[in-house]
Parts: sequence; C-alpha cells; structure tokens
Amino acid sequence: MITVTVLHPGTMGAAITAEIVAGGHEALWVPKGRSEHTWRRAREVGATACDSLAEALSRTAIVLSVCPPQAAEDVAAAVAAHGFAGLYVDVNAISPQRVRRIADDIRPGSAVVDGAVFGQPPGEGHTTRLYLAGANSAVEPVASLFTDSALQVCRVGDTPGSASALKMAFASYQKAARTLAGVAHALANAHGVGDQLTAEAEVMISAILSDPEYLPSVAARAWRWAPEMEEVADSLRAADLPTDMAEATARVLSLWEQDKDRYDLPVVHTLSQLRSGRSRQTGPDNKQGPGR
Repeated sequence: MITVTVLHPGTMGAAITAEIVAGGHEALWVPKGRSEHTWRRAREVGATACDSLAEALSRTAIVLSVCPPQAAEDVAAAVAAHGFAGLYVDVNAISPQRVRRIADDIRPGSAVVDGAVFGQPPGEGHTTRLYLAGANSAVEPVASLFTDSALQVCRVGDTPGSASALKMAFASYQKAARTLAGVAHALANAHGVGDQLTAEAEVMISAILSDPEYLPSVAARAWRWAPEMEEVADSLRAADLPTDMAEATARVLSLWEQDKDRYDLPVVHTLSQLRSGRSRQTGPDNKQGPGR
C-alpha cells in the first residue's frame, strides 16, 4: 500500500482519488479551507482527512497536485515549505516552463513527475489517459498506483515538461475550437441563420487535428484565408461580438502567405514556418507584425 496526498480533490482530483483507493492505497487530503462540495467528494471516494498539510505530508510517499492552473506553483511552494522528501506529481494544465520551474526552483520533493490528464474523469465507464514524464525511478511508483484502473498510464519523455507540452498542444486546439464554435454560432444567430450553420457543419470533415498531412493545403490557401478572416472580424465587430480570435487567426495565416498555392510542401516545412515566421514578426525591426 502506498499513501498519497491529493491536493486538492475537485471533480477530476476526486475521480483520480477514487481510483487510488480502489487500488488498495491510502489517499489523504487536507479539508482546511475547502468547500462543502470538496468535503462531500472526498468522503464519497474514501479519502482520509488530515488536520493539516504537515500531518498529511509526514504520512505520505507521493503528493498528487490536481488544482486550477493558476494555483499550481502556490501548492508546490506550500509542499516545499514543509521539506517534503517524497515524490511530487504535478497533474495540472500548465506550461512546460512552469513545470520545470516547479521542479528546478521550488523543488517540492525528492523528484517531480510531470503529469497530464486527457479525457473525462475516470470511472463510470470512462477510460482516461494519464501521461507521465520523468525519470523511471520516479514514474514507476506513480504508475503503480493505477494498475488495473480506469486511468491508463502512458509514458512521454524522461524529463518534466513533456507531458505538459502535450497537454498544452492539445488544449490549444480543443479549447480554442470550442470557443470559436461559440463565437460562430453567436454571429449566425445574430443574423437568424443559426440552424443553417448547424446543418452546414454536419457535413464538414471534422478530423482536423488528427490529420496533420492536411496542413500544407491550409498554408497554400493562407494568402486568401487571412483576408477572409479580416472580413470575419469586421462581421463580428458589427454584431458586437469579440473579434480577437478572428484577428489572431488572420495574423497566424499571414505567416504562411509566402507558401501561396504550394500544396506539395512537406508538413515539417509548414510547421517550421510558424516558428520562423513568428521570429520575423517579433524581431527588433518589426515588433508589431506585418502590417496587420
């Protein structure tokens, strides 16, 4: 049996805690300052309450940080302040840079494992992926918590940052796509064509993120798509809707304008243009971008 402290059992954290307890391990948590909802979730999944963080850390081998992204470093610092010498697992949606800062500067334990959760909270028929990055000696005890559980453990890299990079890459599409859908439907509804937009979307190809080979054709058409997105921004502005994402899309598309009609370019070239193009836009002679 391994004793784990979970900070703090929200919806995802409680579901992960349930898997830990179901695997025969002990899960601790610190109720002080937590809401009644958190209290109820912790009780329902069989977590053991501790009077203080110091008490929990003195009894635990692994700390699992599952909290809102903005609190990740504060939670790590609180653990580090108690001189915790076990394994610290950060399973928050934060950037690779922040994970490395936690590992290198805050150092809340003998080793930091970088984690990223994909999918719905585990349980109730859901299989969720937990990506872990770090040294084998640190990752293996964490992975052992979820043997034969609804949480599928996947290794991704030997150093903290890789799992978070994967999470950020996926979230950059997933969250933005859903937000764009909201803006698109708001614009359509403002003009009374919401049902038609839904019908048109039903016949679209939706496997965009899973098909990177498609991206060179996007770059090849960027020279005309960027101006179209400027028109979209004007339409949104007239409907009193946010224009930020349309304007940002136009700026990104402009990085591909030199690849006009070059449908045969390799994917690696298309992706590299975004990096080198950004350097040109933000260089000392062109801090504001290319005339947008």
